[in-house]
Amino acid sequence: MPHNLRIIFMGTPDFAVPSLQALVEAGYQVVAVVTAPDKPSGRGLQLKAPPVKIYAQSQGIPVLQPEKLKNPEFLSALRAFQADLQVVVAFRMLPEVVWNMPPKGTINLHASLLPDYRGAAPINHAIIQGETETGATTFFLQHAIDTGDIIDSIRVPILPDDNAGTLHDKLMLEGAQLIVKTVDAIEQNTYTTQAQSGVSDKTAPKIFRDDCKIDWHQPAMRIHNLIRGLSPYPAAFTDVAGIQWKIFQSTPVITTHQLQPGTLVSDHKTYLHIACADGFLNIISLQAEGKKRMEIAEFLRGNRIPQ
Repeated sequence: MPHNLRIIFMGTPDFAVPSLQALVEAGYQVVAVVTAPDKPSGRGLQLKAPPVKIYAQSQGIPVLQPEKLKNPEFLSALRAFQADLQVVVAFRMLPEVVWNMPPKGTINLHASLLPDYRGAAPINHAIIQGETETGATTFFLQHAIDTGDIIDSIRVPILPDDNAGTLHDKLMLEGAQLIVKTVDAIEQNTYTTQAQSGVSDKTAPKIFRDDCKIDWHQPAMRIHNLIRGLSPYPAAFTDVAGIQWKIFQSTPVITTHQLQPGTLVSDHKTYLHIACADGFLNIISLQAEGKKRMEIAEFLRGNRIPQ
């Protein structure tokens, strides 16, 4: 059965590509893609296209890359595609003149179970807070960010060995299937919506550098979850003898001790423990400033551990 919906897809990073691909492979008419402008990258500062643009071009889909979303020329081009529905995955905040344009509205995929973890970094914050479950939600855009009426959602477990990278990939793929399911329901007019209930105390604001610094006075499990939630990027860090260490993987060891939080304990060959409020953190992989990421045994062979 052919799909009659005309869809404009909006997204930029890798996270958005499977959702666009799933719509294309389901036979939907994606009449245009809106993504970020190409950006200089690498040592030569060569312009690099966003992942969504690369996929769209491979499928022959027209691409719009506006600097400003209220630009009259962009708005005119958007209207000319006569879309019935707009689908947004990992894109910037839209002005009302854009999200209110298509007759069937604009839907967004958010990587949490709304209203929990509204904001820019839901995957990171869910792990940092020690959650054992998260998910993805589709909803209609409205004025306030991540507050629109919910259409559908899926639940995804957070496993003990998950980090931000592995959970990102799970939600990227599960979210793509949820997008197709949601668009199917909109096309067939079989969906219902549910207003988001109130304000959640679980939020997901953008992560800044200061948020990534480890406080060794905190409990071991809290620090461990911070490391998981920031791995592999932007990575939790600590300063050791004036050198920054990024820590990517750890295990908590809960025990009593009399050491000052932040004290390093090592045999200089196979293990490195760092004292915290209620035990130690066993460091599994890390990266010293100016060096590559290493497993702990390799790191200890080439780096002196301050006493």
